[in-house]
Amino acid sequence: MTDLDLDRLSRRRPPAAIAAARAEALAAAMQAFDGAEKNADAPQGSADGGRRSSIFNRIWSPIMNRRLLAGSALATLLVVPVAGLVTYELVRNGTVPLTTETGIAAKPADADQRARKPVEEAAKAEARVAAEADAKAKATADTAAGTLAAEPAPLAESREEEVVAAMPESLAVGGAAHMQALSRMAVPSSDIVAMPMPVEDRERFASADPNPVKSVATDPVSTFSADVDTASYSYMRRSLLGGSLPDPEAVRVEEMVNYFPYDWKGPETAEKPFNATVTVMPTPWNKGTELLHIGIKGFDTAPAEQPSANLVFLIDVSGSMDEPDKLPLLKSAFRLLVGKLKDTDTVSIVTYAGDAGVVLEPTAAKERQKILDAIDTLQPGGSTAGAAGIETAYKLAEKAFRKDGVNRVMLATDGDFNVGPASDEDLKRLIEERRKSGIFLSVLGFGRGNYNDGMMQTLAQNGNGTAAYIDTLAEAQKALVEEAGSSLFPIAKDVKFQIEFNPARIAEYRLIGYETRVLNREDFNNDKVDAGDIGSGHRVTAIYEVTPKGSAAVLNDPLRYGKGEAAATPAAESGELAFLKMRWKKPDGDTSELATMPVTDADAVADVNAASADVRFSVAVAAFGQKLKGVTALQDYAYGSILGLAEAARGNDPFGYRAEFLKLVQLARGLSGETAQ
Repeated sequence: MTDLDLDRLSRRRPPAAIAAARAEALAAAMQAFDGAEKNADAPQGSADGGRRSSIFNRIWSPIMNRRLLAGSALATLLVVPVAGLVTYELVRNGTVPLTTETGIAAKPADADQRARKPVEEAAKAEARVAAEADAKAKATADTAAGTLAAEPAPLAESREEEVVAAMPESLAVGGAAHMQALSRMAVPSSDIVAMPMPVEDRERFASADPNPVKSVATDPVSTFSADVDTASYSYMRRSLLGGSLPDPEAVRVEEMVNYFPYDWKGPETAEKPFNATVTVMPTPWNKGTELLHIGIKGFDTAPAEQPSANLVFLIDVSGSMDEPDKLPLLKSAFRLLVGKLKDTDTVSIVTYAGDAGVVLEPTAAKERQKILDAIDTLQPGGSTAGAAGIETAYKLAEKAFRKDGVNRVMLATDGDFNVGPASDEDLKRLIEERRKSGIFLSVLGFGRGNYNDGMMQTLAQNGNGTAAYIDTLAEAQKALVEEAGSSLFPIAKDVKFQIEFNPARIAEYRLIGYETRVLNREDFNNDKVDAGDIGSGHRVTAIYEVTPKGSAAVLNDPLRYGKGEAAATPAAESGELAFLKMRWKKPDGDTSELATMPVTDADAVADVNAASADVRFSVAVAAFGQKLKGVTALQDYAYGSILGLAEAARGNDPFGYRAEFLKLVQLARGLSGETAQ
């Protein structure tokens, strides 16, 4: 529940008190109080199974959930102990004597004056908390519209007076008068608006610690798998628009960088499925290092040349999907995708909750209304038999298998699998077995609170597919319509990259992102090792922060027993900084192909501004991701500097993605408390 939800609930007016309920509450309270006084020496506990204070909880809780405390847990901790302490002290010290006939306290002449003061102070403090919560909620709403979060406005004196004046007069009086006040304010249970239970946060993320700085003298080779997922970016965006910085574990820098379309130069023909563009430039956040920037562009097939697709929509309809940003958004997203398909494509629909079921047998995409009607019938309910759903979906995919086409299961879920094989390893083995038949798996994530990012990454990576997080219908349009070619039609699989750094030129390096995609050196030449896939027109960007030999920024001391300075080699003399290798397999192949290229001084630019706009913007995104993740190298690099770098490199932005990014940086700066320079 957000601050805005709490604020709306806090403004609801409580129903009028009922005389009978007041009398009943007062009688029960006094009976409990008298019983406690008469049995002061008795052992603690009660044989009737109920706590003596339960009547107070039933009376006081509805009050605390309403306007007096504006939904603030902090205010609850403040007011309740103060009121209870005042009551206890007045009774204990004999200030408020009790009568056995009526149970009503006879108070001294100055009791009202002495008791009101501490409670008024508590009310004023609560008012300040409530006002700050109001201001924070308003600031969050403003920032979501594209403005920076403002500082909470100071509490006006009139607001304090308003809250104190709104309190029933007898609440400021101690002893039994407190009971009278509570009984007058109590409301029958049938009129109470129950506060929704907070959503249990069971989110899990597939993340890892940032890559360390490595010495070229001891570890000159870096190997990693291609990654074109984008889930981390849209999840980060949702967190910021919701008024909070994202969990650092949810941030994967490479997915944020690869979210954006860049104009990297692509290959001329499909025989060589991708081309690399390399730029070496000074590091904006560290003057002693440089960035080795690699931009990969996949071959872009024309829509008319794309093979027919056999798609199975595997849709989670469990009870956890019964939220506006889950199943309803999911249905709208798939409706968009159906409109993108060719008449020759095939669609099947499988749902899973307590068990898996077939909603739509393989159907030609030209029967769009039949497919849309099937989507409209989906309703949430039940537990999550995810493994059974995957099995059923693969059977349908096999039934409509296209030998020369694309066969893909598209899993849409909030990530919860609580029936059947539930561990990541069990599901990983299941997906690995199925992908060998030529049926790939992509994953679309929805919602918050139950989002299992770790499992979704496992499924996508081992199913030769991609993972995206759909937080808005606009994101569905981007992922399923505008980028349908790259997400549905692979041009290469098991794509791996390996870079060997020249020890004569480079002392250290650090791979930015790709922590969950790092491979062993020997994995590069092992065709049995699975890696990432690249679709039609996909772009992959990788960035290394490298430290030149002799730079003051070198972190590792030279080895005492090392080989000393490397002898001059033809590569060193020719100005080589590093050597890049790329391996891939064709979508239907089992043997990899190899491409290589040197990285030389000819790829370097002397100034950041000399790099292309796309390179500079992607570097700004990488800096932002590292900042959100808490990478120490970016500790002193301000959000304002990231914003300036991105603004200067905004360039062509036909879909507004970069303009949105600028607003997200502004939000992060405001939420972090960083002041504008």
